[in-house]
Amino acid sequence: MHTTLALDNIAQLVEGRHENPFELLGPHEVCETGRRALAVRAFLPDSTRAWVVDPAHTMRSLPMRRIHPAGLFEAICPHPRGNGTTRYMIQAADQQGRKSIMHDPYSFPHLLTDYDLHLLNEGTHWKCYDRLGAHLRTIDGIDGVNFAVWAPNATSVSIVGDFNSWDGRRNPMRKHIPSGFWELFVPGLGEGTLYKFNIRHHDQVFEKADPYGFAAEVPPLTASKVVDLDRYRWHDAQWTARREQTDWLHQPISFYEVHLGSWRRPGDDPTRWLSYRELAHQLVDYCKEMGYTHIELLPVSEHPLSASWGYQTVGHYAVTSRYGTPHDFMYFVDLCHQNDIGVLLDWVPAHFPRDGHGLRRFDGTALYEHADPRQGEHRDWGTLIFNYGRHEVRNFLISNALFWMDKYHIDGIRVDAVASMLYLDYSREEGDWLPNEFGGRENLAAISFLKELNEQAHLQYPGVLTVAEESTAWAGVSRPTYLGGLGFSLKWNMGWMNDTLGYIRHEPVHRKYHHDELTFSLIYAFHENFVLPLSHDEVVHMKGSLMDQVPGDLWQKFANLRLLYSYMWTHPGKKLLFMGGDFGQWNEWDFETSLQWDLMQWKSHQGLNRCVADLNRLYRREPALHQLDFEQGGFEWIDCHDYEDSTLSYIRRAKDPGDYAVVCCNFTPVPRTGYRLGVPEVCWFEEIFNSDSSYYDGSNMGNGPGINAQPIGSHYRPASIEVTLPPLATVVFKPRRG
Repeated sequence: MHTTLALDNIAQLVEGRHENPFELLGPHEVCETGRRALAVRAFLPDSTRAWVVDPAHTMRSLPMRRIHPAGLFEAICPHPRGNGTTRYMIQAADQQGRKSIMHDPYSFPHLLTDYDLHLLNEGTHWKCYDRLGAHLRTIDGIDGVNFAVWAPNATSVSIVGDFNSWDGRRNPMRKHIPSGFWELFVPGLGEGTLYKFNIRHHDQVFEKADPYGFAAEVPPLTASKVVDLDRYRWHDAQWTARREQTDWLHQPISFYEVHLGSWRRPGDDPTRWLSYRELAHQLVDYCKEMGYTHIELLPVSEHPLSASWGYQTVGHYAVTSRYGTPHDFMYFVDLCHQNDIGVLLDWVPAHFPRDGHGLRRFDGTALYEHADPRQGEHRDWGTLIFNYGRHEVRNFLISNALFWMDKYHIDGIRVDAVASMLYLDYSREEGDWLPNEFGGRENLAAISFLKELNEQAHLQYPGVLTVAEESTAWAGVSRPTYLGGLGFSLKWNMGWMNDTLGYIRHEPVHRKYHHDELTFSLIYAFHENFVLPLSHDEVVHMKGSLMDQVPGDLWQKFANLRLLYSYMWTHPGKKLLFMGGDFGQWNEWDFETSLQWDLMQWKSHQGLNRCVADLNRLYRREPALHQLDFEQGGFEWIDCHDYEDSTLSYIRRAKDPGDYAVVCCNFTPVPRTGYRLGVPEVCWFEEIFNSDSSYYDGSNMGNGPGINAQPIGSHYRPASIEVTLPPLATVVFKPRRG
């Protein structure tokens, strides 16, 4: 058939190799018998007949002629008057005579502007998630979905889904050259549409989930899903306004670390997950009862393998559909905020999995990862490493962190495996890594990325927390970037965790030989803004639960845990405790089963739970225990040398130096009476906490209600108190004057 199209262009289109189908399809001005006209073309592979329909003229239709046997149709239509564009529709009939009608996707303008493309390639489009991915859009009163994706090395990209029988020939996308972003508006689609990107790279054809997709099918299904994130009405304005004005470093922060799928299961069906909305009410009630200030969630972005606990993310912008919809998760966060509980997410920019529908070789090349396995693979984890030096990849990751703060009102992120990002030789043998441009082992691109991440997070969302899981002695992790630091708010104190757990695992009779494991943490305690973590990593991989790790008979195990927690809560640093530890779960954590809530019928477990709740209340109530967590003025040793008795005693101070607490820990099961402690003044010292209280199922030894100090100097102080130290316990005193 006669047409103005070149045969090689037609061949590229029907073979799925054309970078810009808009050059062929849709309306094009032509000259027909000396007059201006429109050539309307449509590629309808499984159709036998087609018509151009003008809805403005009572559905008048004009037959289209087939100009290629593969299903390319064309009709010459009258040119619209003036400069307007007629919104026509295309009707098609298949071999069975069934008819369908649609607006022509190739008659609509694109969404991405030149400025968008410039920022995207520059790596500074911090709200790129408002342009890329799938977005509901209305053009001239016609609803549809705008799709956009980055795939610069793809030969062609098309959208596939139920709406086009997953046929990669039907909806090819336009490539913006030279930026490498593909785009297409598909009219008639709405919320809930399932889709993927069908990508061709020369002779390879594969389907990928949307890297910017806001939702996905429940695994093991892998399609992305169109969702409108802006429909939810928030009720947390007071919380977010207060968060912006809060100096969190001088506030009490007690994180409750939670894996949503195993925190609790329904009693009538232990194989079912609780939904976000069910979890919202139950978790909020529990956290309020326990006094936690924040919930820190193991990764909730979409991941195909539940056994990865979320740390092998595929859908970075999609909250996992295991527990409900994005709006359900918004409800969860909203309810937390309405009850003055912050929410942090575990965020994983250090690596990504090799799943075929994910980011690996996304456009047929190493796009998000490094091509060289010496830079681009984590051998130990079987995962791939992001290319932090590529602008579009940095933009993808930084925008993702900001996305959770923007769309979900998240109060911060805990960045996983920071050490693996900082060092090029992390967990690598000699010769299996490439040095940086100066010959060193530091990953300069990753360092720059982390600094920019923290700068943008704190600039755009004042009051959010960024927390680093960094296990080395890298200097300045939680120091501002203008001082040469990485810019994190807080850093996990992995050294404190390892030393303290190593010490507490020893039988009490041997602890005096390991006394330095407790005192060492105060040598570096104020070098960073530390969080003291007893996280999920300490109760997996055959380590056993915390209850299982501490020594002794049944009574001593509970006493040891109460001692561990009270030492932790009075030590400088913010607090983090993984679920189950706060009531003494016996089993090692299993992501497939609920916590052992049935243990709460026993007084010993109830007592431990009450102890943690009271520690949170004490910590929040007493400025001395939280105001100067990161300053030397907030801590003084009374006696750190009593290794023979395995005791520690120290003072914690608030900004007001007259507001202080005296703490003494006894790490043996031997009660110690008449134990003299030097104190700053002669006054009444009230015992405000005792981990051996019978309320916690302890032996109820102690000093209640308190002790009068004597003008007897001790420990280089002008006064002292003689106290009873209960076995395996911590006691806390506060001066009461007048």
